[in-house]
Amino acid sequence: MSLLETRGLVKSYGGTRVLDGIDLTIQAGEMVCLIGASGSGKSTFLKCLNLLEPVDDGQILLDGVDIAEPDLDPRPVRQRIGIVFQSFNLFPHMTALENVLLAPCRVHGRRRQDVSPEVERLFTRFGLEDRMGHYPDQLSGGQQQRVAIVRALAMKPDVMLFDEITSALDPELVGDVLDVLRTLRAEGMTMVLATHEMGFARELADTVCFLDNGRMLETAPPAEIFTNPQNDRTRAFLARVL
Repeated sequence: MSLLETRGLVKSYGGTRVLDGIDLTIQAGEMVCLIGASGSGKSTFLKCLNLLEPVDDGQILLDGVDIAEPDLDPRPVRQRIGIVFQSFNLFPHMTALENVLLAPCRVHGRRRQDVSPEVERLFTRFGLEDRMGHYPDQLSGGQQQRVAIVRALAMKPDVMLFDEITSALDPELVGDVLDVLRTLRAEGMTMVLATHEMGFARELADTVCFLDNGRMLETAPPAEIFTNPQNDRTRAFLARVL
């Protein structure tokens, strides 16, 4: 059984269909990269997976259970499916450590003294051990993004979603954040990324999915989709960005 699967996923805003019947199967430990032009539906798809957006039709199966049911409590799902956005969304009045401790203590009801050692180990893993006491405005963009990733990982999710997390960063900071993703990939974290970093997708993805106008036009291993795309729209997109 797949860990996460969508079947015929549909989402509209007003009269505009943003997702038009998305089918995708994600196995445990797999990295899936979503590529496509801005406005193709990548971000909306991730928000639907995390239940930040309700779907209009279709299914989202987590361990075979449809989590897209309208009366379902989204909070347990969001504990299992973490999401990180390109905007860091850190609380400016809290230190990096306090930002990360907030959710495990508030949502899981765990004691700070029990959570702190785990969180401090996460900071150390991602080269932030000397930044735990810093406030967000004392951190670089790359450091803030890594803190946002640590905050999501502190909830011990089964799946991590990343929405263009390098697009707001200066080019010299992008590598630090991608190194975090490489580490997670090596550790077997299940990940779905919307990304413009084609070289990264080519290097590490198990599956690359090309979205265009809310439809998933092509899904293939990176070696196939980047060297021999089958769809005309995929070929045209890659010719522009590679």
